[in-house]
Amino acid sequence: MSVGPTMLDAMPSYDPVTRAETARLRAEARLAGTIADFFLDADARLDDRTRLMLAHVLGAIVGAIEWDIRRHAARLLAGVGSTRAGEAILKAGAGGVVQQLTRAGLLRDEDLMEELIARVRHDLIAASLPVEVAEPEEASLLVRLAGVPDSIVASAASALLAAESRRRVANELGSAGGSELPAELHHRLVWWVAAAIRDGLNAATRESDRAITEAAERSLAAHDEGEQPAAVATRLAKALDARPNELAAVLVESIGDRRLSLFVAVLAHALGIAFDQARSITLEPDGDRLWLALRALDMDRPTIARIGLALSEADPRRDIEAFADALDAIVSIGVEDARASIAPLALNRDFRMALRALARTDRR
Repeated sequence: MSVGPTMLDAMPSYDPVTRAETARLRAEARLAGTIADFFLDADARLDDRTRLMLAHVLGAIVGAIEWDIRRHAARLLAGVGSTRAGEAILKAGAGGVVQQLTRAGLLRDEDLMEELIARVRHDLIAASLPVEVAEPEEASLLVRLAGVPDSIVASAASALLAAESRRRVANELGSAGGSELPAELHHRLVWWVAAAIRDGLNAATRESDRAITEAAERSLAAHDEGEQPAAVATRLAKALDARPNELAAVLVESIGDRRLSLFVAVLAHALGIAFDQARSITLEPDGDRLWLALRALDMDRPTIARIGLALSEADPRRDIEAFADALDAIVSIGVEDARASIAPLALNRDFRMALRALARTDRR
């Protein structure tokens, strides 16, 4: 009896021993991944919503860089008469760069993933914050700031409205207008993508290498950190320069207006720390360092309660009952004690990283 072609028949022809070995390695890799996932602590495991958005953001950022490099490299080659080489760059391995970088282990880079996970969690929490309007007829905080007579404040507020709108649209569409990464990480990712594109060519030439290199350098030159929400929010916080008697109102209204970037930036400015440090302590589900930071700024019980309740409502990882039980203890912490406890946050970033690396070595 004749049977139709099987899946094995449709596979490329190669040695059955190689086939079996490849299948065995895939099975081992799957098992190792499943075991690692099973033994992860619950608070270390990404929830499905965060995992999905992280995949979208990572794919969109890599895809945008990849397309820019491929397109410009192909254009350069076409300009010198190497149209076929340009077409090869456009087609060879197109869309598979994320998989290439994943297989190579490059996307496990701790700095890159820390930044992307923080961005995703920040955006998800910001979108879930409860809206609190002090006066029903009053415009939101950022809209009001965009209309103040102080041109520096107004310009920064308008820029933040635009930057957050672009980010929100990109998140909804699963796209990316640019990498929106810090310059160092963008630099790293651009060269990884360039290498993956080159690796996908059947036959790289000196001309194609030069074109890919020039296209990558163009991507690096076009990168502008200053238009990212974090940078714009930082400029606005510096322009506002909220006084101690204004700080509580600005922080509470930023949270109530769902402007988490502004909340983080104002907190960072008031504490004299970097935006990424303030974002990190704001996103931590236990909140201990955030409460210490707020006490270091002499925030009172109602202010801490409103911020804590809003974040608890927006972030399912937070335990709202534990926060309520701990509120008295939080408020009882002295301002100077709180300042001393968070002082390491103000250290130079490279110094902090060196201390962290040294601590890991000492624990071995």
